Amino acid sequence: MSPESSADPALPRQAEALTGRAHFQQQLLELEERALGGLDIVVEQLDRTMEALEHQDIELAEMVISDDDRVDGRYLEVHQGILSLLALQAPVAGDLRLVAALLHVMKNIERMGDQCVNIAKVIPLSGYDAPIRPELLEKLMKMGACARSEVTQCKAAFRGRDVALAEDLVRQDREINRLNREIFRMALEIGDDADTREWAMHMILVARALERIGDNAVDVGEQVAFVITGLFREFSDSSHRPDSSAG
Repeated sequence: MSPESSADPALPRQAEALTGRAHFQQQLLELEERALGGLDIVVEQLDRTMEALEHQDIELAEMVISDDDRVDGRYLEVHQGILSLLALQAPVAGDLRLVAALLHVMKNIERMGDQCVNIAKVIPLSGYDAPIRPELLEKLMKMGACARSEVTQCKAAFRGRDVALAEDLVRQDREINRLNREIFRMALEIGDDADTREWAMHMILVARALERIGDNAVDVGEQVAFVITGLFREFSDSSHRPDSSAG
């Protein structure tokens, strides 16, 4: 019997399957990088948003609004890439969890971009000479710094599959929530001047948008635990309960 006739006919198919699998893994890795790159765009948007807020820069605020197309474009690009990948492959186990997680992450990224736009739209409402109260603005800038830190940390946690780092987002989020409550109280007690009170009400909306960015960063962190364990849990709940798995 010749070597050709004794060869296992299943071997070429197995080799082809392995090659296809490697190609799928590479495509999935590239999609994850594109998705996490969306968080870099959010950080850029947030930086410009807070600069526009601090300096009452209406032109910069308008740039933030117009540049939201970058976030939306990245969302559509990754979403379409995932759908195309699913049409060609049938991911299982960890790969399927990663695909599902990336869809959630991109939705969170799109919402973060929308919150930057919401803040930017508020900035022109008080005009170029807004009656800014420095003490309230200072707390808003602290909120912005916390939100930025959460966005960068949730990216690092997802890329490194670091559940502990992801869970630490809850600690930062508590600080954002505390500042949000303080800003609300300060705005209510800001005085009787109509223009100042109007500006303060606008700043409540800004604080709320920053709080939502923090919430979305925590949501991204929760997807890290899902990718690792296959179980979804809210970090805010787990932070108040002892870990039953600890021995």
